Amino acid sequence: MKNPILAVDIGGTKVAAGLVDRSGRILVTKRAPMAARGSSDEGLAAVFAALHAVLRDRRARRARAIGVSVPGWIDTRRGVVLSAPNITCWQNLPLRREIENRYDLPVRIANDANAGALAEAKFGSATGAKISFYVTLGTGIGTGLVINGRIYSGMAGGATEGGHVSIDLHGPVCGCGKRGCIEMYASGTAVGRRARDLVTERDPNGSQMLDLAGGEIDKINAHIVSQAATSGDSLAREILHGAADALGIWLGGMIDLLEPGVIVLGGGFSAVMMPLLPRVREKLKVWASNPRRDEIPIISARYGAESALVGAAALCIKR
Repeated sequence: MKNPILAVDIGGTKVAAGLVDRSGRILVTKRAPMAARGSSDEGLAAVFAALHAVLRDRRARRARAIGVSVPGWIDTRRGVVLSAPNITCWQNLPLRREIENRYDLPVRIANDANAGALAEAKFGSATGAKISFYVTLGTGIGTGLVINGRIYSGMAGGATEGGHVSIDLHGPVCGCGKRGCIEMYASGTAVGRRARDLVTERDPNGSQMLDLAGGEIDKINAHIVSQAATSGDSLAREILHGAADALGIWLGGMIDLLEPGVIVLGGGFSAVMMPLLPRVREKLKVWASNPRRDEIPIISARYGAESALVGAAALCIKR
């Protein structure tokens, strides 16, 4: 076996570390809770804890590089995390240097959605597409664009932050500071928040969601909304339909701007939204003016919630 790659996917609630071979196969994964609201050192400690767990695997001794995916704005050339709405412990953090100093291995860093886009283009659902647009739906919404096998990252690595494109200038304030970002309507976090608000405003006993949450409104999340909708709960279905409608409006703009060969939906919340794809397609008839909008496939990511982890490894594989 050729030398595998150590990969790290940093999120708002967890750090996933793994060992990935050069065909995109995940050999082992470990997780550690992420101290996203703690100190900078606490955030780094979470990354090191996940990596240490993987390094106990004897195959990890052959690794010669570390790839890292991080949400937010990343200066990929300097390996610096500039800012991340869901990881407030890091501002202008030289993450590449911190990891290289600890492990004495070369490190490459990219935005998590860009990494996910690369994984799907190189090994996954978008293989063969000249232009692929990747959307990760989870705690937030991230996007990545791969053109002819290369991540489009802009001038310094901060491009394609599609989750912070607004669809409503009067909408709620996003963690990035703007109003009405799509992340505030169609992410798992947004769906959970919307559910809690509506259950509070309306008859709390009129929805299955409260029962599924053990009677505690604060525990209603996107998973519970999905469960209730599957069981026929009308309020839960209303919430998911609203998220799908917002996603359709936003994707219409992305199609008109990019006209990709394929759109790939990944992330943990994508499994909830994919069954609503026909509704999203209906919205595209109004919100995408491109006459070829119906010809663009919208498909599930091969790696699901692990796209960014595989993509982190792919950063270290030469074309």
